[in-house]
Amino acid sequence: MSGGLYTQLLDLACGAFLLAAVIVLWRRELAAIVRVFALQGVALAAIAMLLGLHEERWDLIAVGLGVGVLRAGVLPYLMRRALAALAADRGSEEVRETQPLVNVAASLLTAALLTLLAYAVAQPLTALDPTPATRALPVGLAVVLIGFFVLVTRRRALAQVVGFLLLDNGITATAFLATSGVPLIVELGVSFDVLLAVLVLQILTTRMREAFGTTDIDDLRELHD
Repeated sequence: MSGGLYTQLLDLACGAFLLAAVIVLWRRELAAIVRVFALQGVALAAIAMLLGLHEERWDLIAVGLGVGVLRAGVLPYLMRRALAALAADRGSEEVRETQPLVNVAASLLTAALLTLLAYAVAQPLTALDPTPATRALPVGLAVVLIGFFVLVTRRRALAQVVGFLLLDNGITATAFLATSGVPLIVELGVSFDVLLAVLVLQILTTRMREAFGTTDIDDLRELHD
């Protein structure tokens, strides 16, 4: 793969990766949010595989394939199952993020500011080693910040799960771009931890719905009060 083609494809994958995080802030339908998260998993897998092809590292290509299977296949499948259960039990009011703590316009503006902050923070690092991967490092940092923002501003439990997974995707992308990939055993361990966390969160969400009839965090807080 030529250097020019590698740079263009890596920039395209990183752009899609960041755009998916921004679209999560824009959309309110949980089904659409899960689909966008799956597309972000494809972009993350593409980043890892492009790095592997450029450096001729077959272990990194294998990691990219594994990331794609888990984050674009298994995790969205589990979340779609949870959504189907919500729709069957409660109807459409449970499958939308109806009242986030921050509205859509303010969320998108915040995402732009967080992206600028990520580029400002990463500028000293990119100046030290201006390779295509290092220049894309702010994208991973921006997705980390956006994922944390989703986590703390969404009221539906499943939307908060997506925020947690965006945060993890951003950390993974940052590791790939900063170190040109992580060892296979490390990525497998992290991926299994994430899968376990999502399974636990899905079980908790199901129990919350069965016990209280809702997964809205504010409604549960009112029950406590």
